[in-house]
Amino acid sequence: MQTYPLAPHPSHPPASITKVEARIIGADASWLRVRWRIEGTQQLVVPPFAGKGRADELWRTTCFELFLKPSGGEAYCELNLSPSERWNVYDFDGYREGMRERAFPREPECTLRLGSSFAIFDAAIPAAGLPSAKCAMGLCAVLEEQGGTKSYWAMAHPDAEPDFHAPACFAAELAAPAMP
Repeated sequence: MQTYPLAPHPSHPPASITKVEARIIGADASWLRVRWRIEGTQQLVVPPFAGKGRADELWRTTCFELFLKPSGGEAYCELNLSPSERWNVYDFDGYREGMRERAFPREPECTLRLGSSFAIFDAAIPAAGLPSAKCAMGLCAVLEEQGGTKSYWAMAHPDAEPDFHAPACFAAELAAPAMP
C-alpha cells in the first residue's frame, strides 16, 4: 500500500516531531485499516484514556483525521480518531456546510504504540460506515507537544492557516470497498 508523507503547516511548526506518514494498511468489505507513523515523539502529548465513545472537538489535542469525498459531488465525511479511544464521524453537504454526525454501525478500533522516539497509531474503521464509492481522500493529524505546541499535518496546505477541509487536502484516492 502507498505511504503518504504529511507535512506540518508552515505557520504551526512542531517542536520535536520530525516526520509523519500515513497509509492504508488494509481495505476489505469489513474494515478500512489506516496507520499513522510519527517520528520525534519525545514531547508528544497523548490524551488520557477516556474509553470508547463519540466526542466532539477531539482536534484540540493529539488527534488523527481521515476525510473521504465520494466522486462526483461536494459532500464528504470527516473521521476524528483519538488515542484516548474517543472518536466521531461527521457528514458535510459541502465545504464546511451542513455538518452533522454520521450514523455508524460500530465504533472504530484505535491503538497507539509508543516507542522511545516514534509512535504508531492504528485505526480499524468499519467499512459499512464509510462511503461505498471511490473517494478523494485526505489524511491528516493534529499533534500536540508539551508546552502547548500544536502542529497540523496534511498532504497539502493550500491556505495561510491550517484547513483540512480545503479541497486541495483531498490529495489521495481511496478505491471503492470490495464487495463481500
